[in-house]
Amino acid sequence: MGEARTVMDRLTEAVTHSDLDTVANLYAEDAVAFTPDAGEVRGREAIVAYWRMMTDAVPVGSYTPMNTYEIGDTAIDEGVFSGRNTGPILLPTGETLPATGKEVSIRGTDLATVRDGRIVSYRLYFDQMGFLDQLGLLPEA
Repeated sequence: MGEARTVMDRLTEAVTHSDLDTVANLYAEDAVAFTPDAGEVRGREAIVAYWRMMTDAVPVGSYTPMNTYEIGDTAIDEGVFSGRNTGPILLPTGETLPATGKEVSIRGTDLATVRDGRIVSYRLYFDQMGFLDQLGLLPEA
């Protein structure tokens, strides 16, 4: 197992346990993240704020890996994150919705490029509509 795989596994563990101090230590100061909901997020502090928004909404989760890869300095994961929405949900508009109390199960893929033990580039892909639908936040069809 190489450095990228080790760092990605530590990130997954930290996110599923809402350990934002560890999350911060895993990203380079000038890291860039690309997410489906927040778009491009630049810098360690902004990336930690993004993860805070996610971990506030679902503070305790679990992750079931489906596929894991490491290619050079990049680790790639495909899996399912599951948990209960017990915290506020921050919308892209800046509005906050109260917790729904509903269980969510979100399939996603993420890629982390690591240099000198820290993530310098991170990409996350997940089904936003499926997430909102599970929370009961989409209008009836």
